[in-house]
Amino acid sequence: MSNNMLNSFLNNNIADLKDRGLYNEIDTVQGANGPVIKVKGKEHINLSSNNYLGLATDERLKKLAKEAIDSHGVGAGAVRTINGTLDLHINLEETIAKFKGTEAAISYQSGFNCNMAAISAVMDKNDAILSDALNHASIIDGCRLSKAKIIPFEHSDMNNLRQKAKEAVDSGRYNKIMIITDGVFSMDGDIAKLPEIVEIAEELDLITYVDDAHGSGVTGKGAGTVKQFGLQDQVDFQMGTLSKAIGVVGGYIAGKQNLIDWLKARSRPFLFSTAVSPADAIASTRAIELLMESTELNEKLWENGNHLKDGLKKLGFNIGNSETPITPCIIGDEKNAQEFSKRLFKAGVYAKAIVFPTVPRGTGRVRNMPTAAHTKEMLDEAIAIYEKVGKEMGFI
Repeated sequence: MSNNMLNSFLNNNIADLKDRGLYNEIDTVQGANGPVIKVKGKEHINLSSNNYLGLATDERLKKLAKEAIDSHGVGAGAVRTINGTLDLHINLEETIAKFKGTEAAISYQSGFNCNMAAISAVMDKNDAILSDALNHASIIDGCRLSKAKIIPFEHSDMNNLRQKAKEAVDSGRYNKIMIITDGVFSMDGDIAKLPEIVEIAEELDLITYVDDAHGSGVTGKGAGTVKQFGLQDQVDFQMGTLSKAIGVVGGYIAGKQNLIDWLKARSRPFLFSTAVSPADAIASTRAIELLMESTELNEKLWENGNHLKDGLKKLGFNIGNSETPITPCIIGDEKNAQEFSKRLFKAGVYAKAIVFPTVPRGTGRVRNMPTAAHTKEMLDEAIAIYEKVGKEMGFI
């Protein structure tokens, strides 16, 4: 492809995205990502962060991270399989396993890496994966990388799942079949029907994989969606991130010891990429310990989430069917959603528009992520701004 061809391709397609309201402008946060952030020199109530429990700026974790730099350096220095496995990584994995109620765990550089690594290490072209239609992009990409047959089922439709699972089993075409689902669906805030999924899997001898990136630290009093339903002994793969409620960076898979042994031997991001830094490892470990010691932050998160939901719903906004603190304001038209977000920003609320391909066409929205660090006064101010802008645009 010549430079002229490349430039034409890029310029035409960027212009098309902008014209359809699908181009995402990336903002720079000037300082820490807390409940209030500074963007373009002005402070805004922050409703777009995944920092559910406020731990990204927790003073206890910051202190430990600084100490880890002094004792272990700023980087791991090698891939895990050579000499990049530090004692801090082992402590992190043992803590994760205890937290998730499993025999063992393996940590990765990100949640996205987890799904790319774990799915393709176990599933191949002779297998099939039953994937919820609204699964996260990292799940979709992990499934594609495995080269397994991907069989989507209607979102949280257990009759559809059972039918497609039975068809896949009865066909005799596949060596292994996996059901994979988000634990909490990040765009709508609803929770997967894990008891029914496990029931179908056990009936048909299928593998189960739950991506609980938005559930760990949030559902199950912080322990996650799998433990909320008491299914930690029945779900084969528990995946989670260390970058959302945990407040740091990285990801993990928790499960049986033989699964973790296999992933350490065959999952490519583990084999060929340097591990998270010592500071990240120790901060993540302590954050998880804090969740096991107390449910205070989790309870505050849910209190704030319910307060924001109630306020926006009373104003007449369509907040969907969220079962978690995630609170979408569904606008529909992508351009309207983008404009709504821009006007909220001008009024002092930072809440990004989410449009296709992150959500289906025609379901553009502003997604709100209240955290344990917000005060009631902050949320009340945000609700008042939503009312003002919503009435100006004729949405309520």
